[in-house]
Amino acid sequence: MKTEIINIKKLVNTRVENKLLRGKELADLPNLDDAYLLIEDGVITDYGSMKELPAEFKHSPSVIDATGQFVLPAWCDSHTHIVFATSREEEFVDKLKGLSYADIAAKGGGILNSARKLNAATEVELFNSAWKRLDEISKLGT
Repeated sequence: MKTEIINIKKLVNTRVENKLLRGKELADLPNLDDAYLLIEDGVITDYGSMKELPAEFKHSPSVIDATGQFVLPAWCDSHTHIVFATSREEEFVDKLKGLSYADIAAKGGGILNSARKLNAATEVELFNSAWKRLDEISKLGT
């Protein structure tokens, strides 16, 4: 089966080369505005600017109009835990800047910092924050 997603506001992660990214390379997230994405039998077969949409695909059996929407093909939720005492998003920014886990720990972050904060939190605090996260992600289909 062929599926065509058209009029995509922003098609995210249009990297041509499939390679392992490290450090500062993670900060580069290529994308296309006003794009299309073609899928055949569950496999992405083509993508590009709407101006370049091949004529043979203009009448696919299944067309999804994504006007005003972002599309993130092959974007997978990362491994995560729903129960935690504090966010580590600053550490993610540090990783994007190329810092090692040792550098992050030296700045006071890292898993040992998370463990300390987890141990300091009450069970009620952990339950309530996890319940809120569960509610949020269930609305997103995660």
